[in-house]
Amino acid sequence: MGKRETLVAATIPDQEIILRVLEGEKDLYAVLVRRNNQRLYRIGMSILDDEEEVEEMMQTAFVKAYEHLHTFAYKSAFSTWLTRILINECLLRAKKRKLACAMSDENVDREVNLRSAEHIPTPLTKLLSSELHVVLEEAIRQLPEKYRTVFVMREIEEMNVAETMLCLDLTEANVKVRLNRAKALLRKSLSHLYKKEDILHFHLSKCDRITENVMKRIASL
Repeated sequence: MGKRETLVAATIPDQEIILRVLEGEKDLYAVLVRRNNQRLYRIGMSILDDEEEVEEMMQTAFVKAYEHLHTFAYKSAFSTWLTRILINECLLRAKKRKLACAMSDENVDREVNLRSAEHIPTPLTKLLSSELHVVLEEAIRQLPEKYRTVFVMREIEEMNVAETMLCLDLTEANVKVRLNRAKALLRKSLSHLYKKEDILHFHLSKCDRITENVMKRIASL
């Protein structure tokens, strides 16, 4: 797909693109990949906190969504359906890494202290240029995963409560409680300083790479 065709396709609604992909215009799927790269990256990082693994899970999610595109029933937005696939893949990977653990509200403080004591450098610290961004990124990274994911989805990706509930299979009350707990765990001094568009930014070069890799895998199906 040429540059001009890509720009034109970018204005087509998801539903029309899906129908056309199912009718054989396979190249159009790249538009859906580009539209959802940023969201999937941020949410994936909130779960796995590992750039290389997240990019791998993103590609897997995109390919699985393509393979099952004919089953998409339009009961929710395509981005919501795709996000659920990505979350499932990330949680499965986290379990394999033995990083996923059940945490009760009673041991949240202990978990935060353990994370703070580890001081493990991650790709997160390389993503932001200013000292403020690094501090904020670290504060978000130290949140327990179940709170961190809800925070990223609601506050950074601006997903609504209903969509977050659907993606994480949570009740409305649980979403609100986890978001409030996430905010409480973040230092108040940072609460008014961050810009959501700068957090876990998915650079264009990465978007191009992910899109190219996904389309290569789809072409071989």
